[in-house]
Amino acid sequence: MKNSKTGKTKNIWLGFHKKDRLERIAILKENNIINSEFSDVLENNINLSCDTAGQMTENNIGTFALPLGTAPYFIVNDIEYIVPMVTEEPSVIAACSYAAKLISKSGGFTVNIESRKMIGEVALYDIPDFDKAVENIMKNKNDILRIADESYPSIVARGGGAENIETKIIKEGDTCFLVVYLTVDVKEAMGANILNTMLEGIKPLLEDITGGKSLMAILSNYAVNSLVTSTCEIDPGLFSNDKVQAFNIAKKIEMASKFSKMDIFRAATHNKGIFNGIDAVVIATGNDWRAIEAGGHAYAAKDGKYCGLTEWTFDEENNILRGKLTLPMPVASVGGSIGLNPTVKAAFNILKNPDAKTLAGIIVSVGLAQNFAALKALVSTGIQKGHMKLQARSLALFAGAENEEVDIVVEKLLETNRINSKNAKKILEKIREEEFKIIEITDFDYLADIKSYILKRSTKDD
Repeated sequence: MKNSKTGKTKNIWLGFHKKDRLERIAILKENNIINSEFSDVLENNINLSCDTAGQMTENNIGTFALPLGTAPYFIVNDIEYIVPMVTEEPSVIAACSYAAKLISKSGGFTVNIESRKMIGEVALYDIPDFDKAVENIMKNKNDILRIADESYPSIVARGGGAENIETKIIKEGDTCFLVVYLTVDVKEAMGANILNTMLEGIKPLLEDITGGKSLMAILSNYAVNSLVTSTCEIDPGLFSNDKVQAFNIAKKIEMASKFSKMDIFRAATHNKGIFNGIDAVVIATGNDWRAIEAGGHAYAAKDGKYCGLTEWTFDEENNILRGKLTLPMPVASVGGSIGLNPTVKAAFNILKNPDAKTLAGIIVSVGLAQNFAALKALVSTGIQKGHMKLQARSLALFAGAENEEVDIVVEKLLETNRINSKNAKKILEKIREEEFKIIEITDFDYLADIKSYILKRSTKDD
């Protein structure tokens, strides 16, 4: 951000994490990261109304809140983003921001999206002649695509629609299916309703021309026609002033990447860490994180073995660490809860209202950043160092510490190295005992304050 007086770039994020909530929102507003309408949404913590929630889900009894934070320093295809993230797990946003800052110093992330299409399938069985059925489907391909488009004309009007038909015969034992795959350009939507409506539309024709029966017609969350690749390059010199240590960290990150391809136990945790970042943005933008998780984990097993999703390689000759993450990322910029939840709309405003492809690129870049932060910590200081400070903060709050007490409890917890709820409660009790000891009663105002304090505590205890 440039200072209007000096013309120099100022870092508005220095000390950002130390500000209170309203101060952070003010910084976003002052720097045109969020407009007045949505800064009001955040300031007043306006969430999904119960009336709207009641229309979105069955047996509604209220709404459920999660923390919303921001991760700065993301440069994706030469554009700077501040990324909204919804997560209750300590250290996720801090780690992501740290990684993005380091990567931004080496040019940021480069995203490539070849296409953005969704796939649905109709499973057919009890077919007299499978080969003849496939032949008939291909002969009637244009009619099938036409009926699919007629089933959902609004997507055609927006420039999308059905694009292709493929078939596959799947047999195991005595069970045999003919699967018809429909590929659709869903434009800015996620596409579940579009695909499912089209598939139901073509099902009768498929049954007729194959002589078979339909088992089901449904969208696939394995969106291999919506693959997004994010890459980055990092100068290991940013890891440490010690060249040998920096070299070793970069080499170990490469080894950790290989390890995640070889050991399924590590692969599961490796990928979970990636989704710590991805899910947080997907939730913040009102998208379906279950679908993204399902497709991502399926893609991790695309070669017949479940593996870590990222690839890190260390180019020793040029002294560059390179990272790469490819994932199906069929997120949307319209539809679903995106237009219904005021906080989601605020998140989009912070992101500069990206289209679906741009949003997908940002999300995959966040996943790559999250993975880098995790691997760097694991192969150097260990994962617990960053976790524990934030875990201590959660324990302090759980113990009942108030705003002015939290930092003191955290400090004492870390000093004792016994970071658990029991110790947090003991420390808090001791702090409050000391509060009475250090008060010098010099006039009756102090007596009134003490009385008020005691009544407050006793009320809480009751």
